Amino acid sequence: MNLLLITDLFKGIWDNTGFTNLHWGNGIMILAGLVLILLSVRFNLKPLLLIPLALGIVIGNIPFMHSAPYPLGIYVEGSILHYLFFGVLKGIYPALVFLGLGAMVDLSPMIANPKLMILGAAAQVGIFATFLGAAILGFPIAESASIAIIGGADGNTAIFLTSQLAAGLKSLPESEKVMGLIGPVAMAAYLYMALVPVIQPPIMKLLTTRKERLIRMKPQRTVSRVEKIAFPLVFLLLTAFVAPASLPLLGMFFFGNVLKESGLTRQLAGTVSTTLIDIVIILIGLTVGASTQADVFLKWESILIFVLGALSFMVATAGGIIFAKVMNLFLKEENRINPLIGAAGVAAIPDSARIAHEMGQREDSTNHLISHAMAPNIAGIIGSAVTAGLLLAFILR
Repeated sequence: MNLLLITDLFKGIWDNTGFTNLHWGNGIMILAGLVLILLSVRFNLKPLLLIPLALGIVIGNIPFMHSAPYPLGIYVEGSILHYLFFGVLKGIYPALVFLGLGAMVDLSPMIANPKLMILGAAAQVGIFATFLGAAILGFPIAESASIAIIGGADGNTAIFLTSQLAAGLKSLPESEKVMGLIGPVAMAAYLYMALVPVIQPPIMKLLTTRKERLIRMKPQRTVSRVEKIAFPLVFLLLTAFVAPASLPLLGMFFFGNVLKESGLTRQLAGTVSTTLIDIVIILIGLTVGASTQADVFLKWESILIFVLGALSFMVATAGGIIFAKVMNLFLKEENRINPLIGAAGVAAIPDSARIAHEMGQREDSTNHLISHAMAPNIAGIIGSAVTAGLLLAFILR
């Protein structure tokens, strides 16, 4: 009797281990997470985002018995990961990240040279092109919008749009299907955001000549404190009236910027731009990574989302560069724009601006493009949020 009890005890323990419940899909995803950690550490690829994301993939794919009486897994109601994922599902984390970003960025490059904001708008062509392409391939319109927004290379906007589409859809089955896209869409957007140094340089070199890469732009004028305070207020009203659905993101972004530029709320600006945003990025990375649970994530649809997202990002990069070249046709020689900064029109801040600067310095080490590139880069953040608001309003009208 005692021997039988001991046998049952060990059998029960063994049946509940990850070794017994391991599925080939879990192994693939765990391996992918470990590879991402190694790549992030080895090549310094956005480690503050990629390491929590990759660890989330590993944690989310530890196999467990689905019939276990205790709640495990991000999709099991009552589990800790499930509750942490709530901030992603409801779009809470993206709004808080935008608050922190607003308190971090300096809008002076946009104010000093407003025409560079057009490059941020031009980069949105990748989103609209992919939206149409996904719809042609047979994706429902709401899913097409979620996939297309990956082109902005901003996981926060992608999460916001997908979660709000799912919440606003009347049809419950369709709503659940869109909600299921949050993991693949956010993962793709964050990965392409981390891979900016890999994806963008070949496109930038292909679409520009050496002569164009050597263009030196005029130094930017000094922006007054009044302009720095007035600009976010005016731009908030403008963008909110154009796309009211984007207010949860843009309202927080410009609120954070006013905290920074007022000079009277430095403690608040410091908190949201450091402690708060760091905590939120940890939670987003961990939970989005954990949402890649193999039985939910490993589908042909997920692979297609990654492919379309990559195309969207590449078209967005090319769109900004090409539009800068078109603008130069109408500008005097002393006012010409270095087309490299057009690639910074995507929302991957500050990586896209830094890559544009580095590409310019490879041709001329004395050519400093970083301050100019920040203008379309910041405009890209605002532009992707406005685009998300427009798509949201169009689909849920």
